[in-house]
Amino acid sequence: MNIKEDAKKCSRLLERSRSALALTGAGISTGAGIPDFRGPNGIYSGKNGLNMERIFDIDFFMKEPKIFYDFYRNFINTVDEAIPTYTHSFLAALESCKKLSGVITQNIDALHQRAGSTSVHEIHGSVWTSSCTLCGKKCDYQTAKDRMLSSSVPTCDCGGIVKPDIVFFGEKVRHLEECACLSEEADLLFVLGSSLAVAPASYLPSLCRGTVVIVNKGEVNFSNTAASEIVHLSYDLDDFFTALNDELKLSIH
Repeated sequence: MNIKEDAKKCSRLLERSRSALALTGAGISTGAGIPDFRGPNGIYSGKNGLNMERIFDIDFFMKEPKIFYDFYRNFINTVDEAIPTYTHSFLAALESCKKLSGVITQNIDALHQRAGSTSVHEIHGSVWTSSCTLCGKKCDYQTAKDRMLSSSVPTCDCGGIVKPDIVFFGEKVRHLEECACLSEEADLLFVLGSSLAVAPASYLPSLCRGTVVIVNKGEVNFSNTAASEIVHLSYDLDDFFTALNDELKLSIH
């Protein structure tokens, strides 16, 4: 098989599907310039000289929020400069024509929303909003960013620390029950840019009894005896979805 034949096969799968779903990982955003977390050059690799698992620990954040924000200012600059990839835009177009029920993402960069997707389930939270750790008041991205740039640790009007709505170590993931139900109901599940190495997102594809299509360069930690078919494709995501759209002819914005 080659990329053109694999794209044709996935086009037929989509045409037959009644409830397609996508699960995306860091690999969908690396093409936008956002580093992954666990790759050889990822945020957790230690090459930046920081103990990232400590920085993203909720207990440590509450004790030393300045250390997190010293890192986070640079990360936000990267997010600001990022532009959704072709794959992000393809998924948004697929949703708009009612061929995709939604996106479950492990990413925190909000690129799916910026590409136009509306049904996005961010199980690890997002940079798009922030909340006060004391009173719970939410603020939007720009407000939180302005406060972060004007002080070493952004604070709420009540004096509490403003924390981005990212799931830290020690916090519960978001939307898990809903995502599990979506995975069970899907007759076609795309797993994109994820090695499925991090729980609980890693177990969601095992709930799908339909066809699971994995597009990821590198190994994927996955076995699903419930799936009717498993298709594992090792292509660049944008290359593959460009080929797939040559078959589907969606309008990509």
